[in-house]
Amino acid sequence: MGSAKATPAYRRRLAAAVATALAVTGLPAPASAHSSAAAWRDVIVTGTDADGAARAVRAAGGRVVTLLPVVRGVAAQLPEGSHLDPAWLVAPQREITVAGASTPTDTGKAETIREMVGLPATGNEGRGVTVAVVDTGIADVPDLAGQLADRVDLTGTGDGDGYGHGTFMAGLIAATGAASDGAHRGVAPGAKLIDVKVADADGRTDLTTVLRGLQWISDHRKDVQVVNLSLSSQSPLPYQIDPLTQALESLWHQGVMVVVPSGNDGPGQGSVTSPGNDPLLLTTGGLDASGTSDRGDDVVGIWSGRGPTWQGDAKPDLVAAGGHVVSLRSPGSIVDEGNPQARVGNGYFRGSGTSMAAAVTSGVIADALAVQPKLRPDTIKNLLVNTAYDSTGLSRQSGGGAGGLDAPAVLAAAANWHASKAQRQYDEDTATVGRDAKRWAAFGKAVADGDKKAADQAWNKLSPASRDWAARAWAQLDPAARAWAARAWAARAWAGEEWAARAWAARAWAARAWASDDWAARAWAGEEWAARAWAADDWAARAWAAQRWSAQSWAWMPQS
Repeated sequence: MGSAKATPAYRRRLAAAVATALAVTGLPAPASAHSSAAAWRDVIVTGTDADGAARAVRAAGGRVVTLLPVVRGVAAQLPEGSHLDPAWLVAPQREITVAGASTPTDTGKAETIREMVGLPATGNEGRGVTVAVVDTGIADVPDLAGQLADRVDLTGTGDGDGYGHGTFMAGLIAATGAASDGAHRGVAPGAKLIDVKVADADGRTDLTTVLRGLQWISDHRKDVQVVNLSLSSQSPLPYQIDPLTQALESLWHQGVMVVVPSGNDGPGQGSVTSPGNDPLLLTTGGLDASGTSDRGDDVVGIWSGRGPTWQGDAKPDLVAAGGHVVSLRSPGSIVDEGNPQARVGNGYFRGSGTSMAAAVTSGVIADALAVQPKLRPDTIKNLLVNTAYDSTGLSRQSGGGAGGLDAPAVLAAAANWHASKAQRQYDEDTATVGRDAKRWAAFGKAVADGDKKAADQAWNKLSPASRDWAARAWAQLDPAARAWAARAWAARAWAGEEWAARAWAARAWAARAWASDDWAARAWAGEEWAARAWAADDWAARAWAAQRWSAQSWAWMPQS
């Protein structure tokens, strides 16, 4: 994860991303399609639609593995040396793992997860809501009896959880507490779960398998309200063209709430992993409640991934209980057998990580949807961010995002949040920016082309409301992200004096927030753009590698 100072590392990542997005290149195509296993590359091809991607793959002599309408593409095998039309983006297969967790060895009394998030010991929150747990599977344990609405196994290894990660997440969300006289109930015990098993007994999976799981959810989206994906990968691709983040964005736009972790590579800046780097999705970092219900001693876990992301976006959105939390064991699993010191009683286990924080957040979202089923993903994200609580150890500078997840405040506000001031402001801003679309396009083109005079003229033509939105969005950015943008912009030859650099960084960031996904995908895939990116150093690449940063612009409470 590079920072603005890590230019060589960033360039290596950019080079890999652009090269991958342009086409599959390499050795000449083999004489026989079956002559050598090494002659084929496993890829994901995305573009306008799945059927079109399949035709393009076959025309290039490739094999279609599976259709993936959720990313408007296919999983495929392409012969080395083959080329697709530039309209199709080609991403390599890659390994994805569970967002690794630590297993604390302390033997002190563990506070229950419900106490940590401020929920009463008893309760049946989450009724009528279904959460899909995309993970290593879910074991048959007493606390989850009757809690599973469905199972789908994409690994071919059958039901169960040989690793132990998915069961732990499921327990944080919807455990009944049957094995503890109700003590270790999940945060949404009234919710139902769908076990979407995508990872094996070693906690490993790959991009194609995860996408197949997300495709299943898309096909059954009327039956799923929340997706918890506690997985992480070191993707070389910008989120705009990464098939994993694009699939999750697709679910989001279909009305399914998506929660992802910030990853456990903290505490350094730029340590957020994919898909937590996508500004549209709700990214949860982990807080350590220090074993008490007193919020004053809450701190961001040292392991929790911190922003800004390598593309400069402020993450995580907020933090939730993820340190020293107790949930379900999967008896005999890899995690269980390897960490006997983490067992709590006969049926439970203690762990720390952003996976846990994401699961807790998914459970609280299920609770909110049970209160107000009409909440949409954008509104839910706005609700959680704006009800988060402040604490000295949860500042934005320390990686806490908007603050700590406040379950009672979320539930108290959920019923009427659609009419909140914050949501109205977001809706107004969306309409404002939309009305100025042509002016934003002109401004964006001028900035990307390095034409200062044209950029000045285009900026002045924007409506006062658009310029006001830009100023507010910039002012409310994570300080680290704002500093990153200013440093990156300062490298521009025509940025001028320090005051000008700061002013133009803000303006360019706003233009970046406006840019559409189609434009961004073309920019990343275009040779001419890539040449401009190298000529203009890092800024061009970073400043225009965004599409929905505007989704982040509403994640603040407007000033009165």
